[in-house]
Amino acid sequence: RADDFPNCRAFDDFPRMLDEMAPDLVDIVTPPPTHLGFVSETMRRRISTICQKPFTGTLEDARTAAGLAEAAGVTLVVHENFRFQPWYREIRRQLLKGTVGELYQITFRLRPGDGQGPDAYLGRQPYFQKMPKFLIHETAIHLIDVFRYLGGEVETVTAELARLNPVIAGEDAAMVAFRLNGGARALFDGNRLADHAAKNRRLVMGEMWVEGSGGTLRLDGDGGLWYRPMGGNDETAIAYAWEDRGYGGDCVHALQAHVLDCLQNGTMPENTAAAYLRNMEIEAAVYRSDAEGRRIGLSL
Repeated sequence: RADDFPNCRAFDDFPRMLDEMAPDLVDIVTPPPTHLGFVSETMRRRISTICQKPFTGTLEDARTAAGLAEAAGVTLVVHENFRFQPWYREIRRQLLKGTVGELYQITFRLRPGDGQGPDAYLGRQPYFQKMPKFLIHETAIHLIDVFRYLGGEVETVTAELARLNPVIAGEDAAMVAFRLNGGARALFDGNRLADHAAKNRRLVMGEMWVEGSGGTLRLDGDGGLWYRPMGGNDETAIAYAWEDRGYGGDCVHALQAHVLDCLQNGTMPENTAAAYLRNMEIEAAVYRSDAEGRRIGLSL
């Protein structure tokens, strides 16, 4: 693969690359089991770092990584890009405007339709089949972060997980209810075997409803955003600007541009490792709720 990038140097030793190139910023996009080790190397050299999600395999390792960043006084950001998808930025703007009034509930139905049969995920991300924790750890963590971004902190979690495709190791369907700080609720209804109506089912990966005292916002699978006022039957399209390029409305570029702006301006980026620990605490509570068959409370 190195031959595909003639203007770049390729290395087979990560610490040697850091020492020889002395980068200002490292973007770690390797498989999750390598993350803590690579973050340890960048923090030792005080190099600002973006690390892909899943951030680490365990909450304990995530706390270790965040602690290394704090001790080094270095920026460490988790590449959690869903909140940078343009439809969620617009939904947040609408919520701040008071479009739906008092927030009642946020519901997301994940339906990518890529999880059926013995060849599920092999064409794009084959390691999905072997992950012992899959849907929540790899996918729903995106929506946990989005729920916090849109509705506030999570107070309680109630979860029921299932494995529908026997060829994979982890769960691929889930119903998870969250109570948010302030009284609103959120519901993650995920099933990777079922699909939804969309030209590109990887664009939004499902559909969302944001319901409140003044009406409902609906996000469709093509990134369209619709508003229906309370008591009305007709939806009105909400026009907002976004480009259908890259992944998820170019959310990867948006996140990376945000991090660069913050580093240049000396401001704090969204999704620092310290802030992201809350997502992983919620993830751990989801698995615990399913295992114990009860609601789990989280301290605020």
